[in-house]
Amino acid sequence: MFHSTRSRAAWGAALAAVLLTAGCGGSDDASADAADYDPDAPVTLTVGTFGTMDFDNAGLYEEYMELHPNVTIEQNNVAQSAAYYKSLQTRLAAGSGLDDIQALEIGFIADVVANHADAFVDFAAEENADELESNFYDWKWGQATTQDGQTIGLGTDSGPQAMCYRKDLFQQAGLPTDRTEVGELWPTWDAYLDVAREYKTTTGNPILDSPASIFSSSVYQGDEAYNDEDGNPIPEESSGVERAWGFASQAAEEGLTANLSQFGDEWNAAFSNGAFATIACPAWMLGYINSQMGDAGAGLWDIAPLPGSSESASNWGGSFLGVPADGDNVEAAKDLAEWLTAPEQQIKLFTETAHFPSSPTAADDPQVKDAVNEYFSGAPTGEIFGAAAEGIRRTPIGPYDTQIQEAFTTALTDIASNGTDPDEAFQDAIKASEQAIGG
Repeated sequence: MFHSTRSRAAWGAALAAVLLTAGCGGSDDASADAADYDPDAPVTLTVGTFGTMDFDNAGLYEEYMELHPNVTIEQNNVAQSAAYYKSLQTRLAAGSGLDDIQALEIGFIADVVANHADAFVDFAAEENADELESNFYDWKWGQATTQDGQTIGLGTDSGPQAMCYRKDLFQQAGLPTDRTEVGELWPTWDAYLDVAREYKTTTGNPILDSPASIFSSSVYQGDEAYNDEDGNPIPEESSGVERAWGFASQAAEEGLTANLSQFGDEWNAAFSNGAFATIACPAWMLGYINSQMGDAGAGLWDIAPLPGSSESASNWGGSFLGVPADGDNVEAAKDLAEWLTAPEQQIKLFTETAHFPSSPTAADDPQVKDAVNEYFSGAPTGEIFGAAAEGIRRTPIGPYDTQIQEAFTTALTDIASNGTDPDEAFQDAIKASEQAIGG
């Protein structure tokens, strides 16, 4: 989930929270509703959002209402995604009170897809389905699509990842600071760990914020992460988990990370006090770093590719817009959802509020592709994150990904903080994962 510079700090806590969704049956009167739809009739459309999705801040609601004078848009925003979930769950269970459009967060889109698809309009069944699908990266469209082909949400933003690094700290450690040369230091995660060891030997300090930064970034670079192709959780058998655990547990065991809890107070302060020199960063993280360091951080940071990204990139974040199938204004809501997520609007969201597109058409537009970030030493962010987005694999996701990842993150913390044996910690993570999924 991307968010505007104005409220990135507040959104940090929201990222740590989770969004679940529950479903209810779709309407049998969809065809009749479509036949009766008058696109010029006065209508008020409500949009349920969480965090800072920035449709309002980018002026998109205002623009749509100017283009459609008969439409009034009212946004119902909840800052914390957990609170948003509770409200949405209650309303779905009651079968009333839903907004005409509901935002759905990436962390639990798999739950909606697997268990509650009938609660939402199927965009894959629309007459313009082929056009809609072509607007999005195949992995983004696939994340909101059931095994039988229903697509229950249209993508808003995405979170392709790179590696942000402190140039001043690299210079002090005798490491290169040019982003091309830095990227050449770590073509793989093994190479990155070698750099981390060199950095610690030279400076006495850890290079990375948290072992979770390695694990959560590298786990999705495999053919599978937490689930098999049918969405069944398989953390103990997953080659992606095994690979990511190997890298992250080495870093934790050797003290190569600051072992900070991401989005905690100490982690926030560490951006300014130099407690770490690199951080795996999705596109939206740039604004978060800016918000923590302010003007004092301008020009200190730069961006290089994520280790291993030449073979497979990684994604962290992103949301979707779903239209409840039993809503009072389904046809008008579909029109608005399609417009808000169209490439043209994704370009505006990027240029106005730095949300990276989930549309390859938008990402290839010069306004995105040629974008640079002066705060990050003029890094070509459009090029860097665009290349990452192109390289993301369509890794199967499941309803329990967040809980499983939390189990492994906790186990990695135990290694770093308590000296727990990595093999023992791995088994602890498996047990916690099984408990989370009811196994």
